[in-house]
Amino acid sequence: MAKTKISEYSTTAASNTDIDSTDINEGCAPSGINNAIRSLMAHLAVDYNATQAYTTTATAAGTTTLTASSTLLQFFTGSTTQTVVLPVVSTLATGQRYEIHNNSSGAITVNSSGSNLVATVPAGVTTVCTCILITGTTAASWDADIQGFTTTLPVAQGGSGAATLTGVLKGNGTSAFTAATAGTDYVAVGTASTFTTPQRGTVTTDNDGSFDMSVTNNFSCTPSGTFALTFTNITAGQSGYVLLINTGGYAVTAASTTKVGTTFLTTVSAAGTYLLSYFSNGTNVYVTASGVLA
Repeated sequence: MAKTKISEYSTTAASNTDIDSTDINEGCAPSGINNAIRSLMAHLAVDYNATQAYTTTATAAGTTTLTASSTLLQFFTGSTTQTVVLPVVSTLATGQRYEIHNNSSGAITVNSSGSNLVATVPAGVTTVCTCILITGTTAASWDADIQGFTTTLPVAQGGSGAATLTGVLKGNGTSAFTAATAGTDYVAVGTASTFTTPQRGTVTTDNDGSFDMSVTNNFSCTPSGTFALTFTNITAGQSGYVLLINTGGYAVTAASTTKVGTTFLTTVSAAGTYLLSYFSNGTNVYVTASGVLA
């Protein structure tokens, strides 16, 4: 097979018998050596462009079309956008890549030779486009990876859009993140706050008469037999309600950490619906009951 690029050269010296179909095997014609040297120099120039050389383009809302001989490093400067069209992959070798360094203030659109979007490179970002297929004209022939940042990464690219971030952050999904304001955007711990909209807790149904205070503040209980009124994970300062629907008139007792009035247990053991109010000091839970509710 004719060796038309460095990637086709063999690491076994004796296997390199031609360059661009020019015979360099033992006993070859002397007249072919100069052509072989010229081809070798051309291959080296292509390889240099693909590994070390760079090109700088000023953005002008125009199109830059790359070819197999374009330099690896493509720098873009200026203050507007630019479209980059990647080379036709059939002219490349797999693994050949192009680094798009966007040093402009506008976005760089990178398309395949078939005008399919491969990547959008924000200002201040470097994207490496690597050829992974040498057939086709779509974005499927390319892999694009963000590898470098010189400015903040926009929200649309998965970043914050901010150079520095301090405190509790807020965002709207499109603009850069900003610091949230305590008392306006969130309730700060240890700070008095005024709520202008309803604040609601979920109501947890727990019919065994044992209420886990780490789950919620408010409970509903419809017992199916006698039970001991109990609170677990007792937390200081927590208060709430239990809607007790004791239609069966089941006897109610109280756990040692549940503190009730002298007539409480007699009252709530009678058939009926009751609203129990509770407050915890961290050790015990103090509970009062309404009368029977119609």
